[in-house]
Amino acid sequence: MTRVSGEAALPLDGIRVVALEQAVVAPFCTRQLADMGADVVKIERPGDGDFARAYDGALNGVSAYFAWLNRGKRSIVLDVKDAHDHGVCEQLLAGADVFVHNLAPGAVERLGFGYDELSARHPRLIWCGISGYGPDGPYRDRKAYDMLVQAEAGIIGMTGTEASPAKVGVSIADIGGGLYAYSSILAALLNRERTGRGDRIDISMFECMTEWMMPPLNVFKGTGRSPQRAGVRHNMVVPYGAYRCSDGDVLLAVQTDREWRRLCSMVLDAPALADDPRFVSNELRVANRAPLESLIDAHLSQRTRAQVIALLEAADIPTGAMNDVAAVAAHPQLAARDRWVSVDSPGGEFSALLPPHNLHGAPPRMGAVPALGQHTEEILAELKSG
Repeated sequence: MTRVSGEAALPLDGIRVVALEQAVVAPFCTRQLADMGADVVKIERPGDGDFARAYDGALNGVSAYFAWLNRGKRSIVLDVKDAHDHGVCEQLLAGADVFVHNLAPGAVERLGFGYDELSARHPRLIWCGISGYGPDGPYRDRKAYDMLVQAEAGIIGMTGTEASPAKVGVSIADIGGGLYAYSSILAALLNRERTGRGDRIDISMFECMTEWMMPPLNVFKGTGRSPQRAGVRHNMVVPYGAYRCSDGDVLLAVQTDREWRRLCSMVLDAPALADDPRFVSNELRVANRAPLESLIDAHLSQRTRAQVIALLEAADIPTGAMNDVAAVAAHPQLAARDRWVSVDSPGGEFSALLPPHNLHGAPPRMGAVPALGQHTEEILAELKSG
């Protein structure tokens, strides 16, 4: 059974994070910090709070996104434009190790919470701003929802079929931005141990996604050609993807010469194909993908999926299932590794996956999802007594 932290010390115990955040990217960052023991104080606006609370009511009235992104945090309601509440926020920041925000560029500066002002008063503070395109440049003020960033970074242009581009089905620009913010904060905390000073971190979701686009960008820079959309096949490795059997598709992935030769001899029953001059390297297989993939489909379509999977496994060719959401929820690997645990929320308990940090000596703190303003009085009392 995987251990989940209760009172055990965690790597970030004693670290206070103040989060002026909403939606996905910053909450995903700070939830990782909370999982590792940080006290994350989430500032929410009066009335509705973080607008992700209202995305849906999938978990007994609690939003699926909000439940995923905000467990283990403490929620305080503040109107940061109000003089009194602004002062409360100042007090929170005075005792914070990390400040994370994803308001529009310039918003925290107008509030007096810019890096220059805060670092002058609190030199150990780590200041992390997350935005769509960064704090300067011609795209600085553009709205930066996940789909828009995927499109600007070329992700949508690389995803889907030749006839129809598609966005990735989960919020990868938000997730990527949140993870880079999290890892950058950990690096800044480590560096502060050496220097005694905090730092400024500016995370651009667009830059996170263009980093992930480097393989196709390298192809373009080196050859002048852009890899093309390939659906459920790889646009830079062949054969790699979904191929037709008599009763449905099977997934296979070939990345080495050994795997290519085993595929030809043990699965396709065509050992001579491995030395066909059109297909002897991955680069040539990509260039000649149409005839090669037609040959593979023609051969596999004479067998059932079960027969092909058995051949692939015997040949040690990587294969996997194309699962839907229901199949993932019931996946035997997740069950075997005890990845599902219960988390409390305003709507009652729900099942959540353990985060994949997997520090054996520091199991994560799977705290409750807070109600709006649940900890306001508690936090205000701490400020008065501290």
